[in-house]
Amino acid sequence: MTDEVAIERFRALIRVPTVSKADPDETDWTAFSRFREVLAEQYPLAHAHLEREVVAEHTLLYRWPGADAAAAPAILMAHQDVVDPGDVEAWEHAPFGAERAGEAIHGRGTIDDKGSLAGILEAVERLLATGLTPRRDVLLVFGHDEETHGTGARAVAELLAARGVEPTFVLDEGGAIVEDVLPGTVGPLAVIGLSEKGAANIRLAVAEIGGHSSTPPAISAIGRLARAITRIDAEPSPARMTDATRKMFAAAGTAAKGIHRFLYRNIAWTAPLLRRALARGGPETAAMVRTTRVATLVSGGHAQNAIPERAEATVNARILPGETVDAVVERIRATIRDPLVVVEATSGWDPSPISPTEGLGWELLTGVLADLAPGTTPVPYTQNGATDSRSFTGLTPAVYRFTPFHLTPGERGALHAIGERIRVSSWLAGVAFYRELIARL
Repeated sequence: MTDEVAIERFRALIRVPTVSKADPDETDWTAFSRFREVLAEQYPLAHAHLEREVVAEHTLLYRWPGADAAAAPAILMAHQDVVDPGDVEAWEHAPFGAERAGEAIHGRGTIDDKGSLAGILEAVERLLATGLTPRRDVLLVFGHDEETHGTGARAVAELLAARGVEPTFVLDEGGAIVEDVLPGTVGPLAVIGLSEKGAANIRLAVAEIGGHSSTPPAISAIGRLARAITRIDAEPSPARMTDATRKMFAAAGTAAKGIHRFLYRNIAWTAPLLRRALARGGPETAAMVRTTRVATLVSGGHAQNAIPERAEATVNARILPGETVDAVVERIRATIRDPLVVVEATSGWDPSPISPTEGLGWELLTGVLADLAPGTTPVPYTQNGATDSRSFTGLTPAVYRFTPFHLTPGERGALHAIGERIRVSSWLAGVAFYRELIARL
């Protein structure tokens, strides 16, 4: 199996527009049916040797039986769905054209997350061609609605729990191999998610007496709502250093120089200084040490000359480990300081537990990195975004979030944006990572 064959298989997956919508009735489910057909066409050995189940109508669960039925299985995850490409005309390369231009393959899903899905299946295909049988079962979980509701992965987790499956570790999308993301560090860092923030959509609702705009009250429904949002923006959540963040700096200290090396390696007593610096350093660093809250949707009013009787807003929160959805709601209520603003969570989940930096899963990840990407420093962290792996934390404490691709700032910036792409060399290195990881199982 040549690299060119692998690349063409990958491109075939990108061409299927598996866009998941927040409203399932607006999703083109025929694309997902076609995607299953393409997977079977492109990866014949995997579909001949692995057992496959379709769960929750579209999520895929594969089982590669291992030689030792008593050994705890490993779970590798990715997802089939992609976000809407938006204004197709604004793309230089068609979002579902899978065009190969220069060093890169362009298209929606090349990184998030068909790059991982194709990389995993390509690794399996190549290993099957060698006659390999893994020691333990290898389970592949490919969700269908990770970008929206995560119901498919949740259904698989519930199914495996009912069957008594206790995996040794889970690996899903997440951090990547990056450079220049932490001040003072030298060389590439493999950023591995030990946890991920929780998330919640919190509704703010105000009801007031309406009337003609020529005789307004002292404060209108919109004015009261605006004041509430302003208070939320003006009083951010307290900054706090989690265990995962402390581990991140301790690990980064081995790749840092100068004063940063000193600060990172002595995190036990420099944590307060780093916490303050991160909180003031900008949106990305502040999010590392804070639960974030921001108004994302606002509605109210029905006519230009009528006082609205109701105004509403949605505040999206990303919750630091150690806090809960309920606690965030209460803090927002206390920050607003207005009983006439109704505050309630309409959806959400608590942060994931922090996974250990020891045991088989961690040792395999870091061991493969050491051999295939020498000079790359493994760095644990807490992931800001949500993944399907959050549904599996009840099955094992060892849940890791890492995509084994070297990503440039431009590639990272194109996630969920116009111009998503991945360099061919980076993707092929990811295939090699998955192959070696599975082989060592």
